[in-house]
Amino acid sequence: MVAPKKKVSENYEESRNKRMEENKKKLEDLKLTSLALSLKLTSTPNKSSMKKVKRTPRKPLDLSTVRRSSRVVKKPPAIYKEEPIEILGRRRSYGNKVRDLSNRVYASDEDREYASGRADELHSTLQPGFPSFVKPMLQSHVSGGFWLGLPIHFKKHLPKRDEIMTLVDEDGDDWKAKYLPRKTGLSGGWKGFAEDHKLLDGDALVFQLIKPTVFKVYIIRVNQADDSDNV
Repeated sequence: MVAPKKKVSENYEESRNKRMEENKKKLEDLKLTSLALSLKLTSTPNKSSMKKVKRTPRKPLDLSTVRRSSRVVKKPPAIYKEEPIEILGRRRSYGNKVRDLSNRVYASDEDREYASGRADELHSTLQPGFPSFVKPMLQSHVSGGFWLGLPIHFKKHLPKRDEIMTLVDEDGDDWKAKYLPRKTGLSGGWKGFAEDHKLLDGDALVFQLIKPTVFKVYIIRVNQADDSDNV
């Protein structure tokens, strides 16, 4: 059994060598080997045959000769001048828009407690069927920003969207102010109410919601010796 395998191997080698010889002869007949060698030699550049190209430097562009539009050719050239920058920290003047807050009067702790105590007494006598709360006044409420934040727990009684609220004082006169539920406070219009009633730091106000968008407002003055006759 070993002899046949060896004979098959020898026959394969002989046929393989025969095919290689035939292929080599075909290549020689077509002269492909010499053609490939000649192409390889000619494709390699000769450094000695390369010419050096001299490059002349470019001249800078003369902008004075640039062609201008006929519409602006008669106009004088534009002049670009640097404007001085305003020094940081210098206060600008806005005329009457800047309020002089240097004359602010701050209530003492004793007077503030007195007004808040009188407001609490009044608050306890109001009808329980109408939601109410006491709001002591600060400088931010009566000067400068004029923003009145309302108690968070009172938000459940107020509109869910931006609404115009009516503020009715003790004489029955009314003012309009905008209520912002996202910030839970009164914005536009509150300034007019505070200025018309000459509210001061330390005053205590009692707000009573008599309608969904109407507040009855009672004012306890911080510098009022006896306020029982005015409530």
